[in-house]
Amino acid sequence: MGLLDQVLGAALSKGGQSQGGIGDLGGLGGLGDLLGGRSNAATGGGNLLVTLLPLVLMMLQNRGGASGAGGGLGGLLQQLQGAGLGQQADSWIGSGDNAPISPEQLRSALGPDSIHELAAQAGVSDDEVSGGLASLLPELVNQLTPEGRLPADGGQVDTAFADLRRSLGM
Repeated sequence: MGLLDQVLGAALSKGGQSQGGIGDLGGLGGLGDLLGGRSNAATGGGNLLVTLLPLVLMMLQNRGGASGAGGGLGGLLQQLQGAGLGQQADSWIGSGDNAPISPEQLRSALGPDSIHELAAQAGVSDDEVSGGLASLLPELVNQLTPEGRLPADGGQVDTAFADLRRSLGM
C-alpha cells in the first residue's frame, strides 16, 4: 500500500489537508481514516482524492500501456507536453521537486470533455476534478516513474491499481 499512501499523503499535505500522516500507521494508515469519512468530499478533501485515484489509474490502464503512443502514462505525458506543460511533467519524472500544475492548465491540456467524463464518474463538479487532479498527478507520476524514467510495461500502474482494489475490498 506504500505507493497509494505516498501519493495521497503528498497530495493531501500539498493541499493543506493533513490527515495525521498517511502511511505512518502501517497498512492503510491515514488512507483508512479518509475512507472512514474523516474528510468531507464537499470541501474537496481527502475523499475526493480517494475517489479520483482509482479513476485516474483506470484511465492510465485503459490508455493502452505505459509507453505506447497515445497510451498509458506515456500518452498522458505526451498530452501534457503537447499543451506546453513539458517542464512540469518532466519535473514529476525527475528526481527533483515536482513542479505544480494549475487546475486550469490541466483542464486545457486534457480537454474539457475528459474532465467532464471523470467528474460524471466521480459524481463531483468539473472544477473539483481539475483541482483534485492538479493535486494528485504530480505525485502519482512521480511514484509511477521509478528511477526517473517511464516503466517499460505499465507494471507500476497495474500494481498500484491492484493495491487500491485490495485496500477497498474489491
